[in-house]
Amino acid sequence: MTEIQWLRTNSPFPSPRDFVQDDPELPDGLIAISDSINENRLIAAYRQGIFPWYSKGQPVLWWCTSPRMVLETSSIKISNSLRKKIQQVQVNSEWEIKIDTSFQTMMESCANTQRKDQDGTWITSEIIDSYVKLHHLGIAHSVEMWYQNELVGGLYGINLGKMMYGESMFTRVTDASKVALTALCAWCASVGIQRIDCQQETDHLGSLGAHPIPKKDFLDWIESQIDLPAPPWNWNKSVLCAYNKVK
Repeated sequence: MTEIQWLRTNSPFPSPRDFVQDDPELPDGLIAISDSINENRLIAAYRQGIFPWYSKGQPVLWWCTSPRMVLETSSIKISNSLRKKIQQVQVNSEWEIKIDTSFQTMMESCANTQRKDQDGTWITSEIIDSYVKLHHLGIAHSVEMWYQNELVGGLYGINLGKMMYGESMFTRVTDASKVALTALCAWCASVGIQRIDCQQETDHLGSLGAHPIPKKDFLDWIESQIDLPAPPWNWNKSVLCAYNKVK
């Protein structure tokens, strides 16, 4: 059994496989705490299925939730309204999907989005700085929805090997973020990324086809995928053609 520990500068994370939460006063899934965050620690965390989630003024809280919510990239659920939006994006030249052109703006837009039952944001300036460094390393990516040359929605996440970790999304136009996620799923499926990690279970993710799997299965999946070659991120809205025959 491994207890929650405070990480020093060079401390390794406890193995999520060995970790058992035995303090009823602490939330399930919390496995470590640190006083800072940086790109190297983030890479080490994602390689083990660990992610940061905390609020401004708190220490950095590191989690490995169980069960783990995942979205099979070939099985995203597309509603009739979303299908119509996808078709609109495909045929209207004023709609574009761009990759990695405004990563920091994407993060800031996600941070500034008001969400139901959520007070404030976990995307602090410290988080943004660290993920921007991951972006410069080619590890963090943004899928951006542009309409009439304005960024109106999208998402960002982490890609290591054939693992894709979804982080956050925002929208200023109905279904723009869902189209971004749908496009990401189509591209991922085409390059051999079979799952997107969604971290925590929500009704919204469930409505899109995400489902929970046991932590052990998730960690086994990471180990089989994390050291495979990562695909190049150089795609656009043409990936949506994959859904033209979906009924």
